[in-house]
Amino acid sequence: MKRSILLSAAMVIATSAFAEKEEKVRWSQLPAAVQKTMTDNAGGGKIEEIEKETKMKDGKTVTVYEAEVKKSGGRKIEIKVGEDGRLIELKDD
Repeated sequence: MKRSILLSAAMVIATSAFAEKEEKVRWSQLPAAVQKTMTDNAGGGKIEEIEKETKMKDGKTVTVYEAEVKKSGGRKIEIKVGEDGRLIELKDD
């Protein structure tokens, strides 16, 4: 009984410790498929910042890349792309 309680507590602590991690990354660190999707959706705007978000979802590690893009006229957009290059979200700020 004690062993299963300790194991359950350790799993909760390990899961919550890895709930989400964000870090800034450079263009050169992105997978080619992510670069292509971001370029295709930036509409000629300048990519100002890129973050790599790693989180647990349904027991799996999921990585999403998020870019802030400044378009002509000062308008900003946000592009979220999965590590496989799939567009997740395109949002006007």
